[in-house]
Amino acid sequence: MKIRNTDGEGEKIELQMTPMIDIVFQLLVFFIMTFKIVAMEGDFNIRMPAAAPQAAPPDQMEFPPMKLYLSANEDGTLAGIRLNEESLPTVQHLNSRIQELIGTDGGPSRDTAEIEVGFDYDLHYEWVIGAITAVSGTKDAHGNVVRLIEKIRFNTPESPNE
Repeated sequence: MKIRNTDGEGEKIELQMTPMIDIVFQLLVFFIMTFKIVAMEGDFNIRMPAAAPQAAPPDQMEFPPMKLYLSANEDGTLAGIRLNEESLPTVQHLNSRIQELIGTDGGPSRDTAEIEVGFDYDLHYEWVIGAITAVSGTKDAHGNVVRLIEKIRFNTPESPNE
């Protein structure tokens, strides 16, 4: 170990500026090369709805949620259709009954109508698709689409092994 001489003959310490400038430029080039320009986060043009009045009366035209259940035979075909505890023989009858309940004129009851669909685990999917088609809309005599219920929820079918 070299001990510094302290007898007044001090060595002059010089800083080497060239290596320090080289390091600074290398760091500058590194940060410039790795800089990624990204879009500003959190800049969403969202228009929030106005606050509802505190004591708003309930909507008189609000339609209560309906429940639809499709039961299956042993071979997976449709055995029965139950709409709010009312049995219906076919999918066409289901469509007619929904049209009677909701109406095809596009009134306020159609906007608030909601249906919950449940079905047996063994029911083939084409029967479920047919029922969804029957409750969601139909075509009139002129070929125009008439929308019925747009809010459809599903119950998870329980496996027969559970």
